[in-house]
Amino acid sequence: MTDFQFQDMLPLGKDETPYRLLSKDHVSTFEAGGRTFLQVAPEALTLLTREAMRDIAHLLRPGHLKQLSHILEDPEASSNDRFVALELLKNANIAAGGVLPSCQDTGTAIVMGKKGQYVITGGNDEEAISRGVFDTYQTSNLRYSQMAPLDMYKEVNTGNNLPAQIELYATDGDAYKFLFMAKGGGSANKSYLFQETKALLNPQSLLSFVDAKVRALGTAACPPYHLAIVVGGTSAEYALKTAKYASARYLDSLPTEGNNLGRGFRDVALEQEILKLTQRTGIGAQFGGKYFCHDVRVIRLPRHGASCPVAIAVSCSADRQILGKITKDGIFLEQLEADPAKYLPETTDNQLGGEVVKIDLNRPMSEIRAELSRYPIKTRLMLSGPLVVARDIAHAKIKERLDAGDGMPQYLKDYMVYYAGPAKTPEGYASGSFGPTTAGRMDAYVDQFQAAGGSFVMLAKGNRSPAVTEACKKHGGFYLGSIGGPAARLAKDCITKVEVLEYAELGMEAVWKIEVVDFPAFIVVDDKGNDFFANINKPSAAKKA
Repeated sequence: MTDFQFQDMLPLGKDETPYRLLSKDHVSTFEAGGRTFLQVAPEALTLLTREAMRDIAHLLRPGHLKQLSHILEDPEASSNDRFVALELLKNANIAAGGVLPSCQDTGTAIVMGKKGQYVITGGNDEEAISRGVFDTYQTSNLRYSQMAPLDMYKEVNTGNNLPAQIELYATDGDAYKFLFMAKGGGSANKSYLFQETKALLNPQSLLSFVDAKVRALGTAACPPYHLAIVVGGTSAEYALKTAKYASARYLDSLPTEGNNLGRGFRDVALEQEILKLTQRTGIGAQFGGKYFCHDVRVIRLPRHGASCPVAIAVSCSADRQILGKITKDGIFLEQLEADPAKYLPETTDNQLGGEVVKIDLNRPMSEIRAELSRYPIKTRLMLSGPLVVARDIAHAKIKERLDAGDGMPQYLKDYMVYYAGPAKTPEGYASGSFGPTTAGRMDAYVDQFQAAGGSFVMLAKGNRSPAVTEACKKHGGFYLGSIGGPAARLAKDCITKVEVLEYAELGMEAVWKIEVVDFPAFIVVDDKGNDFFANINKPSAAKKA
């Protein structure tokens, strides 16, 4: 027989996080049974959550900003890499003003808490935390994204971004520690689980597997990514949860080797190998180059001998997470960067390199298409003029009209269509944060819409299916990629007017008409059947490695 030994499966090291004090209120101590207990009032949980969710809507970690700045300094970065990095840094500076959030998809609120055994609260901690989420979304220019099912098929927006995902754990100690996250649909949709076997656990097989899966991530979740890969896990859901935490760099202090008790650890050598693999894909920071990922975290977990789950997750350019804690000394929140301007170098657009083509949208659609046809894929554009905005629900309603024989709305014939949905418009602004939506969700509509004479030039983020490329080749259409991430900069600097055209009752899902000036975009799919992403999904980097 062996002796009992306990070990935390994810043993974290010392917390080196810089914190700022929010308040010493709502926290006290008392003695009982020879022990000192920490009394935490519900107001402390609400305050901490409210400030955390507001901070991550507007501010980023210094480390993330340093990585963006590094792209501008790297001679191996492509001109498109540098352009995207500069746009994201400009966006960070605008968002830090606290008015426009960094991304229009202000996300699902996710809170993980670890409550020490000497911490006493009034009960129903989830309600106090939810109150903090509610307060932030009610009083900030954020977007409500949570849909409540009325039955299996009918849904209604909750109108306050609740419910939040809250998970609380009992642990040792006299502190209450938290990880707060805001997870938008783009990055959340790039969380994947694969049920593999022992056959994967050799260098050649694992690298070939990772190469294929990384390429399949595409750009819809707004790279450069913080990529996390978890191999193993006592269950599928534990592997996925670990990948989410790793993408937030929450598990950075794990040990770097395993032991015979089955602890999780980081494989830092494999992290660097996979990072180099991502650089060789050619995807880059959305439109070709080196910087598909900022960094990689690889976590190895124990597993059941008959199972080998592999989980992949990303944190996107809206890198929204923050640590918090409540101790006897007060309520503390991780110090994010309030002055991102220090990371913005004296770089002009002319220094970024690459041709930039200005496109005047105040012309008939036939003329716009004729001009776009002159340029190859990956060409950088600056758009000025009118656009219409329509996304999932609007597309579904227009399809219903076409199926009923009512014809294509004239606005989709006359204007380029931007897949997007705005956040709240602050007072004195033309628009709230207004970044692009994932294009792939509208793929099924493209051929029918173009055949009906509309949707010839589309603008959104991410890669698209071969069916879209075929439709554009058949009908003479184009798909333009917008930079995923700088929603605040687009609202402040590029969008000058917003008005509702149709379906006002849909809120942010309505059809809008907007006016833009120097709106950045890239040609991704052209009218000749060329697609920037066509060769991306062909695994090769692992073989080269």
